[in-house]
Amino acid sequence: MFENAFNNIDRDLRNDEGLASELDYAEQTSWVLFLKYLDDLEAERADKAELEGQQYTPILEAKFRWQTWAAPKKDGKLDDKLALTGVDLVDFVNRELFPYLKKFREATDSPDTLEYKIGEIFSEVVNKFRSGYTLRDVLEIVDGLSFNSQMMQQLLTGQTRLL
Repeated sequence: MFENAFNNIDRDLRNDEGLASELDYAEQTSWVLFLKYLDDLEAERADKAELEGQQYTPILEAKFRWQTWAAPKKDGKLDDKLALTGVDLVDFVNRELFPYLKKFREATDSPDTLEYKIGEIFSEVVNKFRSGYTLRDVLEIVDGLSFNSQMMQQLLTGQTRLL
């Protein structure tokens, strides 16, 4: 599953003028994967809180959650009316998403928090996608991946390989 996804992402990235090297591919794939992982983590935390009868407050505001900007769905399928693409998608990422995520580092003093790490990551990363169509293709591929705890535990213990 992951191997096919990464092969498809690599193929799509070769078509984007802003991405010139394997290093660019790795960097750009990483920030997209991180945001999908964060979304899956948040969903898992929300489910756990609900099972325990507790409230859960997501880290990201609704506008910046994966399901809102990267993969808005209607009846389980991508909602083409809500899904940004082209220039609109690149503008959203560059002018709204990345600046929002960078602010997380300033919001906490502890480098041990997830919020600080989010801010640290997005203070260093630059979106190099020039084509919002390529980015949309990559988002759709990544949206098909699931980063649940069991899979991540297997990856961390070497029982499953990404590639």
